[in-house]
Amino acid sequence: MSASIPEGWSYGPWHDGPDPLKAPVDLRDALDEIGRDVMNGSSPRSALEELLRRGTRNTQGLDDLSRRMWERRREIERRHNLDGTLRDVQRLLNEALEAERRELFPNPSDDARFKEAELDALPSGTAAAVRELANYQWESSEARDKYEQIRELLGRELLGSRFEGMKEALQQTTPEDIEAINEMLADLNALLAAHAQGRPEVPELFEEFMANHGEFFPENPRNVDELIDVLAQRAAAAQRMLNSMTPEQRAELAELSQQAFGSPQLAQQLAQLDAQLQSLRPGEDWYGSEQMRGDDPLGLAEGAQAMSDLAELDALAEQLAQSYPGARLEDIDLDALTRQLGDEATVDARRLSELERQLRDQGLIERAPDGSLRLSPKALRQLGQTALADVLRTARGSGERDAANAGAAGELSGSSRPWEFGDTQPWDVPRTVRNAVLRTASRSGSVKLDVADVEIAETEHRARAAVALLVDTSWSMVQEGRWLPMKRTALALHQLISTRYRNDALQLITFGRYAGVVELPQLIGMEGTWEQGTNAHHALLLAGRHLRRHPDAQPVVLMVTDGEPTAHLEPDGTAEFSYPPEAATLRKTIFEVDRLAKLGASLTVFRLGDDPRLNAFVDLLARRSGGRVLAPDADGLGAAVVGDYLRTRRKL
Repeated sequence: MSASIPEGWSYGPWHDGPDPLKAPVDLRDALDEIGRDVMNGSSPRSALEELLRRGTRNTQGLDDLSRRMWERRREIERRHNLDGTLRDVQRLLNEALEAERRELFPNPSDDARFKEAELDALPSGTAAAVRELANYQWESSEARDKYEQIRELLGRELLGSRFEGMKEALQQTTPEDIEAINEMLADLNALLAAHAQGRPEVPELFEEFMANHGEFFPENPRNVDELIDVLAQRAAAAQRMLNSMTPEQRAELAELSQQAFGSPQLAQQLAQLDAQLQSLRPGEDWYGSEQMRGDDPLGLAEGAQAMSDLAELDALAEQLAQSYPGARLEDIDLDALTRQLGDEATVDARRLSELERQLRDQGLIERAPDGSLRLSPKALRQLGQTALADVLRTARGSGERDAANAGAAGELSGSSRPWEFGDTQPWDVPRTVRNAVLRTASRSGSVKLDVADVEIAETEHRARAAVALLVDTSWSMVQEGRWLPMKRTALALHQLISTRYRNDALQLITFGRYAGVVELPQLIGMEGTWEQGTNAHHALLLAGRHLRRHPDAQPVVLMVTDGEPTAHLEPDGTAEFSYPPEAATLRKTIFEVDRLAKLGASLTVFRLGDDPRLNAFVDLLARRSGGRVLAPDADGLGAAVVGDYLRTRRKL
């Protein structure tokens, strides 16, 4: 039995903004893509724009929508031409003349011969022939009907080219209809003239005009400006259609228009209307043209609509390009997009707009003090979670222990996580019970625990570590495709320490020609630049300062590099570069390694690449410091660094 709908209620699709009942947008994949582009050197704004252009797994991007837009435009140009009305008039004229000659041929009278002579003497041009026949006395009723069809066709086409839907509404015209149209055009021209003069009674004149002639305007304009906008767009499209014709075609139509509905009054009124609209809306495109080179002929009304479609497609293409200052996806005209590409394209545009809005509203992208966009701390945390999860999956595949169990049997850290097979930590009882209640809240009966509800309380040892992560930012890291893995490694290590080893002190140090201490957002947004020099000496010097500020912590130094030291710091603070490395560069670098060893620092060098000179040098560093050298590939760098850090922590 179906449920009845309460009286006074109705149900239908939601149209007023985002659906309040649909699932929220999943931003994780989008944020990962933006983060990847940012870490590769793009600005957050460029990364967001690239995501919107590319689209997501379930949504076409702006580039795909633009491609479909241009395909639609080319289809209109390649399929149609603009001589449909001229062809129809020529066909009707030929049919009228043939019918008249058939009627005259059996008639032996001199009057019939005279009429045949009149027909033979008609000008060769279609428009001139139609004009000459205006006062001709037809013998054939069929021929007379064909000739009247020419006049009605011209009237409908002229009106249809200026007023959307008018051609269809005038399929059967009467003298009263023509009189009403002429009256409407006269009143319309008078209204526009009053508006151009700035007369104060224009609002009252507009209301009176719409009361008398509103059936001609399905757009239902609310004031005279909206009325002018509607008319000017259509009139400009009609003018562009004329501009797209040959001079001979334009001349033919101009002459034929005088025969519309058998009176030149309609053409005169329309010419006056066009002149006023062009004066009132000079910003419309009155001088453009298109190359219509297809085989499908369009009449004046259909041609004007095709020009309107092309203009609408051009406006949509600009909106989709988002290349103008202050562009937002909310600028896209969804009604126009639906008309041109259908409902699916509109759904994709809505999804992209919602994605952009959610990224801003949820604080994942924020504006810096200088006005530029940047990833927010919240976004960096989410990127860090993803990077760490990827690293841990890689580590498990290589036999490393998952960091989720780090610190077991220590003191409670205040955080919890779902139970996994083999965990020995105590249960977090309140959260476990809460999970069970939430899971069974919609069911009847008592609450029962399930293994999926169990959360364990994470613990950690309170021994501290002072960690210095030294990452090579020389141009070779960019050139060899190691830039993004280096940043993801720093992101994963930062996430691990900030969430599970909060007492540890992590410092990020970059080194190219010079070294410097950076915060995570700076490192993530850092662009690769061409500069010569790998100044490990300066980086180790900064690492030593960091370790000395934390004398109670276990010192840990992790260095990621793909090149031997080629620069060192002079006493005056300048960097001295030399390749091959000078003896002074090697000596100063080894001196800083020895100083770190005296602090008890554990030094691990992560060597990227197979340069023999680099291999020999990092082996020397490991021997001098009692550390070790690991040689992961770029994809395994994060797992190697995080795994080595955890190995050191377990010793604590």
